[in-house]
Amino acid sequence: MRKFFFYLVLISLWFATGTATAQTQLRYVPVGIPTVSISSGSFIIAKEAGFYKEEGLNVDLVVMRGAPAVQALIGGTVPFASSGGAGLLPIIRGAPLRVIFTTYVRPMFWLYSKPEIKSIEELKGKKVGVSSIGSGPDSLLRILLKKYNLDGGRDVAILATGPGPARYFALKAGATDAAVLNEQAAQLAQESGFRQLFSFTKGDDFVEVQGSIVLNDSLMESDPAFVQKFTRATLKGLLYLRDNRAGSVAIHARVLKVDTATANRLYDLARPGTTSDGTVSEEVQKKSIDQIVERTELKESPPAKKVFDFSLTRKIYKELQASGWKPK
Repeated sequence: MRKFFFYLVLISLWFATGTATAQTQLRYVPVGIPTVSISSGSFIIAKEAGFYKEEGLNVDLVVMRGAPAVQALIGGTVPFASSGGAGLLPIIRGAPLRVIFTTYVRPMFWLYSKPEIKSIEELKGKKVGVSSIGSGPDSLLRILLKKYNLDGGRDVAILATGPGPARYFALKAGATDAAVLNEQAAQLAQESGFRQLFSFTKGDDFVEVQGSIVLNDSLMESDPAFVQKFTRATLKGLLYLRDNRAGSVAIHARVLKVDTATANRLYDLARPGTTSDGTVSEEVQKKSIDQIVERTELKESPPAKKVFDFSLTRKIYKELQASGWKPK
């Protein structure tokens, strides 16, 4: 009996050592994401479905707002970050960063207001909540208001009220009259009887690279194999998000801690805005830059190649297609 327990302990130690060794062989990779939501779906799925682990990466998704994420990238604290409009502005201004992949081509935002406000024109003299001044929601709101001959900041007060849920609660508490909301907050607003004044996900008036991979130029030069592994896994996450509804809903229900019905509704909101292969056309690249330059002090837009480089993502996508890889 003693020998039996002795061998049992040896076997247990062997398995424990093997597991620990396997974990230490994975490269730790902290990645900045703006929020844990379906807008970060490619990254969440790549992690939960094991695509990063298949590439030998132990990815830790760390919630970071736009400005801190950019600073972390420049300083080397994180090798990759995901961002939308807020991440593009410093690149346009000359930060040594590049966008190499994107999940969405449409902004995942909706403008909701109090029920008594029935049009965008009626926002004149009102207060609208965004995440922060200079953020993607802020930029989108100002451009939208301009289309209706309203000046954001003068005709309409724009208030920084924090991330998605905080913007919804500010609207519900009456601190604002309207708010630009992400998908989860938009659903809460819909259920609470607030009015959807505008959807930024529809039509061609607005574009935004959201759920993107942003990295420091130097990383592409110093460790291209590492960049390729991370990009391949994230692209698989996108393809899974697009083509495996049941699996995507199940993952998001678990990660976001919502029921299946809610996860299905979030999926239906987000899915139409996804890219087909993690890239966007040169026309969309230029438009996404121009939208930001339009409201800054910059006199002209920089060439798109200074901001975007989708060559690696396109190469990986072709390889996945040639190999017959499918999300399961």
